[in-house]
Amino acid sequence: MKKVILKIGGMSCSACSSGLEKYLNKQEGVISASVNLVLAQAMIEYEDKLTLKDLERFVKEAGFESLGIYDQAKEEKSKNEIVPLIIFSILAIIVLYISMADMLHLPVIPFLDMMKYPLNYSICLFVLVIPFLIYGFDIFKSGIKNALHKTPNMDTLVSIGVFSSFIFSLFNMIMIIIGKHPMHYVENLYFESCAIIIFFIKLGRFIDGRSKEKTKEALKELVQITPNKALLKVGDTEKEVTLDELKKGDILICKPGMKVAVDGTIIKGETHLDEAFITGESIPSKKKENDKVVAGSINIDGYIEYRAERIGKDSTISEIVRLVLEATNTKSPIQRLADRVSGYFVPGVILIAILTLLGYLVLGYSFSESLTSFVTVLVVACPCALGLATPLAIVVSEGVCATNGILVKSSTILESASQIDTVVFDKTGTLTYGNLKVSKIFNYSDYSDEELMTIAASIEKKSTHPISKAFTNYAKEKKMELMGISNFKNIPGIGLCATMRKKKYYLGNEKILKEVNIEKKKSDEDKLLANANSIIYVIEEQKIIGLIGVKDIVRSNAKKTIHQLHKQGKEVIMLTGDNEKTASIIAEELGIKEVIANVLPKEKTAHINDLIKEGKRVMMVGDGINDAPSLASATIGISINSGTDIAADSSDVILIHDDLSQIPDLISISKRTLRNIKQNLFWAFFYNICMIPIAIGLFKPLGISMNPMFGGLAMMISSLTVVLNSLRLRKYK
Repeated sequence: MKKVILKIGGMSCSACSSGLEKYLNKQEGVISASVNLVLAQAMIEYEDKLTLKDLERFVKEAGFESLGIYDQAKEEKSKNEIVPLIIFSILAIIVLYISMADMLHLPVIPFLDMMKYPLNYSICLFVLVIPFLIYGFDIFKSGIKNALHKTPNMDTLVSIGVFSSFIFSLFNMIMIIIGKHPMHYVENLYFESCAIIIFFIKLGRFIDGRSKEKTKEALKELVQITPNKALLKVGDTEKEVTLDELKKGDILICKPGMKVAVDGTIIKGETHLDEAFITGESIPSKKKENDKVVAGSINIDGYIEYRAERIGKDSTISEIVRLVLEATNTKSPIQRLADRVSGYFVPGVILIAILTLLGYLVLGYSFSESLTSFVTVLVVACPCALGLATPLAIVVSEGVCATNGILVKSSTILESASQIDTVVFDKTGTLTYGNLKVSKIFNYSDYSDEELMTIAASIEKKSTHPISKAFTNYAKEKKMELMGISNFKNIPGIGLCATMRKKKYYLGNEKILKEVNIEKKKSDEDKLLANANSIIYVIEEQKIIGLIGVKDIVRSNAKKTIHQLHKQGKEVIMLTGDNEKTASIIAEELGIKEVIANVLPKEKTAHINDLIKEGKRVMMVGDGINDAPSLASATIGISINSGTDIAADSSDVILIHDDLSQIPDLISISKRTLRNIKQNLFWAFFYNICMIPIAIGLFKPLGISMNPMFGGLAMMISSLTVVLNSLRLRKYK
């Protein structure tokens, strides 16, 4: 299976995106396709038998244009449309003045007086409308093409309306030219309506386009973090190169004030790097040989040489951008519902417009008046507002989350996070920093404390568990020389075992005793537990030779986060593999009332599933490594301590800054987003419920009516209302 995000040209409304999405999903070999109207992208998962050319062919068959694989780094700025818009604004004013001066009691241009010089008047408006038809060629092209592909969109509605008015006006102009009752035919000219409808649509799209650009700013900021060039070491010299010229394994130089170009490892020198953009930590971190560096970090004060390891699309920043893009291209249930509605909306409007035309003719109205109502219905019924209601709010919220260090992998999370009622935390490395330290040693062997710790550290060195760092750091501080081991084995959720000097050793929690079938004989455990230590049993063959107490430090913002979650009405649970007494001490300090301790990774998953079976919506927060199964099982899985392996996480959300206080923020953003979407959908439906009956003419007896020009203006205002309401989400702090 492969996945690609294509840039799509020719989409103007939700009917476009919905039609393309349906067409793509019907194609053999396409596993799933999701089309984003706001970003003009299609995210497609497809089988290996298909090629990129096949996908681009499908897009073309659906009536749209593939502009190649989407690359945020090479995203072009939107075309400068302000100049033609200004020119056509002036032309629109001229058209309106010529056609409406008499009605508004303004001075009429003598030789263009419609009553005295109908021929001059009609030819002048005809000449003026031609540039507008050329200006709106893209609208007509899209409308006709989509109609032919059986995916009618807003452009189809506008095209039918404008061409109907233009052809009818052209017929009346010909009648005036040949001299048949010019005073009758001049009153049935709608050239100005054609021009003004096109102008208002173009104006609306210009405003809409500018607004969409604002929603992409967070992605642009992320991309701009990395420099465009790097300093490559070539022998004893240095050479400035572009990032495209780099390859894995190149040795790069970073001097004070420069940015790290790619992810890599320092091979020479030491410095302080500002990594605030990825860690959220304002204090620069010290880096030395063998330390990892992340692209975009700012070198504060030292000279370093580093080996390039993750280049271009493999870098941490690229992974973040990719995840945000994929998230904005997924669709929440409420968005899919809106897409389904808009898919039926355009054909429904065409049917209503035709029935309006026929109804007026049957009731004895003139063809001119009937056609006016027909065109007004087509123009005023705007699926744009309906189509933008959900995706625009989602994209803005995704940007807000990304700039605040919250990586949401799917837009469904922004809907479901507001419905979470239970938050489950892992302890070690989540509620605590995971920076464990050896605090106490009880030695029951003939070995010295240093020899006992050498045995333990030699085995723990092979482990990736957070506890192992306490032993390796202890060995470094004491400058201990570690021994070679063999037959190393990790026992998930229990501990480790290995062979050393022809003897078998076990290290682990209390469950390791059951694993080797020996009984607990010592009473020193209570002393360690009373001080919130995690206990590591050291076993040689079948004998306990020592107890090692390891202590962790609670995260500085953990207590505040738990308090905020309680204020939001969430049930908070600690789920840990640590012993119950140590877990209870930490839980009491943080204000967590429910603790489930002494559980294996698979047992954690079972507990999460049990909560879900009870009807609870569960958010699981873990370190993304040992908690992978339970993160995947939860309604929403949140991972911290993701480091640079962002794409490998099994979670739905990644907290890049390892900041637990962002969990209540995510829930708040989710609530605001869902509320914003509902407001947008209300205004979109309310607009159409109000405007379509007025366009049909149902309120004419009350003196309320509308012509096509005002229909175009109303359509623009409806889209603008949705856009401005969505952009309010950017104000979240």
